[in-house]
Parts: sequence; structure tokens; C-alpha cells
Amino acid sequence: MGRSMSALVMGGAVLVLLGLLVFAIPVFTTQQTTDVARIGDLKLQTTESKSYAIPPFVGGGALILGVVLIAAGFYQKR
Repeated sequence: MGRSMSALVMGGAVLVLLGLLVFAIPVFTTQQTTDVARIGDLKLQTTESKSYAIPPFVGGGALILGVVLIAAGFYQKR
């Protein structure tokens, strides 16, 4: 049973960290470079940036679920 307790605590810790990360960085941006045209050795490229916003309730939900999993791991019967 020690193994399942450890898995619950580790999973909960990961969720808590992800929840805190969402609160610290709610918006992130990715970039994608694509080829527009190619003529011989000449290559024209464009870079597109996309921003993604993560709603606060997702971070809060991960944080709460992580705390619940950590508590369940510590209070599990041995």
C-alpha cells in the first residue's frame, strides 16, 4: 500500500505545481515558421505567433485536486 500512497502524493504534487504555474503564467505564446515560397536557394518564410490564455478556474481546479490527492495519500489506511 505504500506504493499507491506514494503515487497519490506524487500525482497530487504535480497537479499542485501545474495549478500554481497556471496562476503564475496564465498566457503563453507559441511560434510557427512556415515556408511561403522557394526559388532556387532563396527561401521566403513567415512566422506566426499564437497566444493561448488558460482560464483561472483550470488552475484552481488542478490546485484543489492536487491538494485532495495529497491528503488522500497521507490519510490512506496502511
